[in-house]
Amino acid sequence: MTDLIKKLGKTGGSVFTPNVDHLMKMQKNQDFFEIYTNAEYRVCDSKILMFAANFIGQPIQEKISGSDLFPAFYEYYKEDKNIKIFLLGGPEGIADLARKKINAKVNRQIVVDSYSPPFGFEKDELECQKIVDLINDSGATVLAVGLGAPKQEKWIHEHKNKLKNVTVFLAIGATIEFEAGYRKRSPKWMSEVGLEWLYRLISEPKRLSKRYLIESLPFFWLLLQQKLNNVSSKFGVRNSEL
Repeated sequence: MTDLIKKLGKTGGSVFTPNVDHLMKMQKNQDFFEIYTNAEYRVCDSKILMFAANFIGQPIQEKISGSDLFPAFYEYYKEDKNIKIFLLGGPEGIADLARKKINAKVNRQIVVDSYSPPFGFEKDELECQKIVDLINDSGATVLAVGLGAPKQEKWIHEHKNKLKNVTVFLAIGATIEFEAGYRKRSPKWMSEVGLEWLYRLISEPKRLSKRYLIESLPFFWLLLQQKLNNVSSKFGVRNSEL
């Protein structure tokens, strides 16, 4: 994580944080897949993905979730006056509450402005241009977007070239709501053993039950297929022979 934070300060870039939900969305959404492949940094946001990577023989060095990366980022650059953050996302008023809490924590106005957009804003060209203007007028050099996937990644991809001063783009999901205290993160032990999804499911069953109990399940079948393909390739066996 420290290496990533240092690189972002020097060269900038977009950071996306894949998890099982993102991977499953990419199976059906080619645009989302292509946007993801164009990001400078794709860091693992899931212990389950780490276990899966080990299973297929392609281990990942470290889990770096957006909700860990973002506070580590602003703590690392709290004395750097060139780092100015804009928060985009969350229900009405939540981004501004997160702004105030973060600034109080680091004892300076590192978050220069914030905005919680209305539902469906991404389809409104005038609203999107308003957001671009807000970000440019703020002088922000870092944009942290918490809109959920694939909305946040698509918005960054479509508008990053219009943002004059921003060099660092962070797609961080529910992190803005965590920073505001609007939602609680799972206990650390649950995150470490890969059960953060269960905590979120229990906390928001109506919103997340379809995602975790239906849409994400095919991931394990795809994982098994990839494992079998890797084994067959190693021993020179064609897929059709399995």
